Amino acid sequence: MTYQVLARKWRPHTFADMVGQTHVLAALKNALDSDRLHHAYLFTGTRGVGKTTLARIMAKCLNCEQGVSSNPCGHCSACVSIDEGRFVDLIEVDAASRAKVEETRDLMDNVQYAPSSGRYKVYLIDEVHMFSNHSFNALLKTLEEPPPHVKFLLATTEPKKLPVTILSRCLQFNLKHLTRDQISGQLRDILGKEGIKSDDVSVRLLAAGANGSMRDALSLMDQAIAFGNGELRESEVREMLGTIDSSDLAMLFQSLVTADAVAMIDCIDRMDEHNPDYDAVLAELLSDLHDIAVYQMTAGKPEQIRPELAALAGQLDKEDVQLYYQIALTGRRDLPGAPEPRTGFEMTMIRMLAFKPESAPLNARPSGAMTTVVNKGPSMPAAADESRNQVKPAGSTNWPQMIIELELTGLVKELAGHCVLKDHSSDRIQLQLRPAQEHLLKTGQKDRLQKAIQDRYGAHLKLTISVEEPETQTPIQQKVQAEQDRLKQAANSLQTDPFVKQMQDSFSATLDQKSIQPQ
Repeated sequence: MTYQVLARKWRPHTFADMVGQTHVLAALKNALDSDRLHHAYLFTGTRGVGKTTLARIMAKCLNCEQGVSSNPCGHCSACVSIDEGRFVDLIEVDAASRAKVEETRDLMDNVQYAPSSGRYKVYLIDEVHMFSNHSFNALLKTLEEPPPHVKFLLATTEPKKLPVTILSRCLQFNLKHLTRDQISGQLRDILGKEGIKSDDVSVRLLAAGANGSMRDALSLMDQAIAFGNGELRESEVREMLGTIDSSDLAMLFQSLVTADAVAMIDCIDRMDEHNPDYDAVLAELLSDLHDIAVYQMTAGKPEQIRPELAALAGQLDKEDVQLYYQIALTGRRDLPGAPEPRTGFEMTMIRMLAFKPESAPLNARPSGAMTTVVNKGPSMPAAADESRNQVKPAGSTNWPQMIIELELTGLVKELAGHCVLKDHSSDRIQLQLRPAQEHLLKTGQKDRLQKAIQDRYGAHLKLTISVEEPETQTPIQQKVQAEQDRLKQAANSLQTDPFVKQMQDSFSATLDQKSIQPQ
């Protein structure tokens, strides 16, 4: 018998078989069971989340010989024919290959004819956004007022490309990305039914690599089973996906905890021997940092996180986890621009150590490589020398003077001007930003401000900005207030000036307040 790929073999045949999408399934079940059927449905969502599968199940629900319901029997000739793809009253159209207006008109010309054997003639148009404007126009009239025996089921990954006239005539259901837990659960269920040996780490890696698509997950699992000669083993799955061994990732984390640059470089050297996909490595690092951050902030239960990550959560500061996540995120974005992937990844990891608060400088290793970063505070000679060379910031309450010293320009100067200095310690500057100016944080100006502060006062300083209404005026508010006071003073001075009063009395003149400019 010809082998059938897992994505086709385990395609859902009923609503109960579907994974996730409960918000869509509930609405469709209620409509079918209460006989409140619309003539056109639009299913949207990214690839592999079940749009076409859901449409085929709908076709079975509508044409099952036992009657219209949300639970088709699956055994009658209509249900079997739809499952096998040979039901004549289910017309499946690939819009990408039938985008010409003449083909759409031919299709619509047959709408008027009654079904051959089913209760409804169902038109399933996949990737409907690929239709041309003329094809949409040809579809529009029929879609608005179809015969009672016709139902339209449309599916698309890009609903924004559909004309509003089409969208307004359909009931739209947006299918969500599947979570890693949902995908992992389905993969374990299928592996059990197939009798294939596996481990939890392999399943988790496949679920993460699928990016929310069940079809992609099953395709990856097919490939991994072939790669592992009938089994799923972590080492083979990691090699196939280009990710690294979990022990290497654990060593990377440990080098961050101990601030050991030597161990970090040695670990990357070992990883590089297996030619990993460094983008995938950063993605896994980001995923683990996310899990650690959530565990720290929610005081989660140990069973909700892998034991090694739970241990790391107790060793890493919450602020450091956030910093590492941001650096890894930026490093992954910049990876394509690096001279080579290994260089980009290595620089990303080095940044995590270089920007670690209260760290001593990275000293040269005797062999020419990088040495360990030791956190022992400013009592070390190197740290003391660095402290003497740093420019001391202005007093803890003189934020406007610090802005002048930082020589800021553009939007970053505007961000600083709308802030008030809330707290200032030896290693941290905390600012308050007015809520009305929160949009400035979304333009990346905070990173520029932190860089300016570190360049001016030392890399050990960490900047935090909280969005809250400050109790004192911001530098910009102070500047505006000062200008208003000067303008008021200038106006008062003119109004009391003897020459001005003489002109007013002699010529009935008035003082143009808008023309007053303080000197």
